[in-house]
Amino acid sequence: MSKRIAFLSAAAFSVLALTATITAPVSAQEKTVMVGGAAMFPSRNIIQNAVNSKDHTTLVAAVNAAGLVETLEGKGPFTVFAPTNTAFGKLPAGTVDSLVKPENKATLTKILTYHVVPGKLAASDLTDGKKLKTAEGEELTVKHQDGKVWIIDAKGGSSMVTISNVNQSNGVIHVVDTVLMPAS
Repeated sequence: MSKRIAFLSAAAFSVLALTATITAPVSAQEKTVMVGGAAMFPSRNIIQNAVNSKDHTTLVAAVNAAGLVETLEGKGPFTVFAPTNTAFGKLPAGTVDSLVKPENKATLTKILTYHVVPGKLAASDLTDGKKLKTAEGEELTVKHQDGKVWIIDAKGGSSMVTISNVNQSNGVIHVVDTVLMPAS
C-alpha cells in the first residue's frame, strides 16, 4: 500500500511539475531588465513595474501624491524619464516633503509630467539635439556626450540616462540620475 501511495504521489507531483512548466506565466520567459533590484517585465505597465524598484520609491510616492497612477497605468504609449531616489535626494533639503503635500499637487504634477513624453522612444530614437515635447507641454533636449545620453531640461540642468530601454506594456522607461525641471 505504501508503494502505491508513493507511486501515486510521485505521479501527481510529476503532473503538477509538468503543468507548472506548461502554464508558467509568460513573464517567466520575457526578457527583463533589472532596475532597483527587481525585474522589469515588458508585459506589465509602468506603475506595475515601478512599484517593485527599490530605487524608485520616491517617484512612486510622488506619482501617488500627484494622482497620476491611473494615467501611467493607461494605454499610452509613454516614454518616462524616471528619476531615482538619489536623483530626488539631489534636490534642496525639504523639497520632496513639500512637493507631496496636497497644497502643492499642481506643482508636483507639473514636474512629474515634465518627465513624460507621449509615444514610445527607444534609446536609438534619442538622437543628439532632438527636442522632446513633454506631457507637461515644455521641451527637453537630448544631448550625446562622452558616449552617454543626457536629457537637458528647460533650466539648462542635465540628467544622465543610467539605464535605457526598460520596456513596459504601455511604453518605455529610461532611468535618469537627476530630476528634470520645467522652466516655470
